[in-house]
Amino acid sequence: MLQTAVQAAQETAEHAAGISPVLLGVLAFGGLLFALAVTYAFRNIWNRH
Repeated sequence: MLQTAVQAAQETAEHAAGISPVLLGVLAFGGLLFALAVTYAFRNIWNRH
């Protein structure tokens, strides 16, 4: 029974990879750059108030 569950999980994982690793890396890098831009925009907010 455990072997069947492991086999089913492996088959699902093989078919679930619909996005390439390179594209995933580019999207993650873009998200981090966006977070950096938001952080940079609010870098001096404490001194204004």
